[in-house]
Amino acid sequence: MADWRPMLNHREGGIPRIMGVINVTPDSFHPGSRSPKTLEAIARAVRMAEQGADWIDVGGESTRPGATPVTIDAEVERVIPTITGIRDALPDVCISIDTRRAGVARQALDAGADLVNDVSSLSDPGMLDVIIEHGCPVCVMHMQGLPQNMQDNPRYEDVVAEVRGTLGSATGHLMDAGLEPGMIVVDPGIGFGKNLEHNLALLSAGRDIAPSKDMPLMWGASRKSLFRDLLGRESSGGRLPGTLGVAAMAPSKGVDLIRVHDVVDHADLYAVMSALG
Repeated sequence: MADWRPMLNHREGGIPRIMGVINVTPDSFHPGSRSPKTLEAIARAVRMAEQGADWIDVGGESTRPGATPVTIDAEVERVIPTITGIRDALPDVCISIDTRRAGVARQALDAGADLVNDVSSLSDPGMLDVIIEHGCPVCVMHMQGLPQNMQDNPRYEDVVAEVRGTLGSATGHLMDAGLEPGMIVVDPGIGFGKNLEHNLALLSAGRDIAPSKDMPLMWGASRKSLFRDLLGRESSGGRLPGTLGVAAMAPSKGVDLIRVHDVVDHADLYAVMSALG
């Protein structure tokens, strides 16, 4: 297993750790992230590690707006051979499993994953037990609604306070069960039941959404509809410049991990930022 503890916190100078996205799916929102064939996904992960990824995030179910859920068997068939292959090829790189299902998480951790990235904030009643049994870190993300309906008409009175409160409830259950705050990553869920105003408020808030100062913060804004609404970039293929703009702000907002489709571009960005001090 990889040494994941130092990889939960940003580098010196506030530079976030980079998490590269591997979607073992045919329908994730950004076509460039789709690697539905196992060998293709493994090769992509190796390339990301060479480019500077600290984490590889493997997902077998699209959670884009309007996505159709897949069966647990289909999700397992997609992610487990991929994780096994990545772990064999990259023994020192940290791997996260992007799943809402405890059964998938359990098998992924047994196959070599280090962290569970749960976009539903422990909606599966069995997920808490899996996390505690394995003693692994977890990322809990805020989502209003479900992927099928989350963008229909998202509403908040105070989006920052409400996101912090929901994350506080989920992380509270984890801490009550014995998980230390430093092992609980929080994610505001950019684009998951939020409009442009909500997304910008959450990004501006930075660490203010974290229920505890000891909890690492992750952002996942890469190529999302935020940039369609803000910049008029209808296709995800045209959203890299906006994505890098958000990434450039991440160090000043206390972000520890940044989940991205384009590893080399982010690695170059942060190399230049580090050189300039």
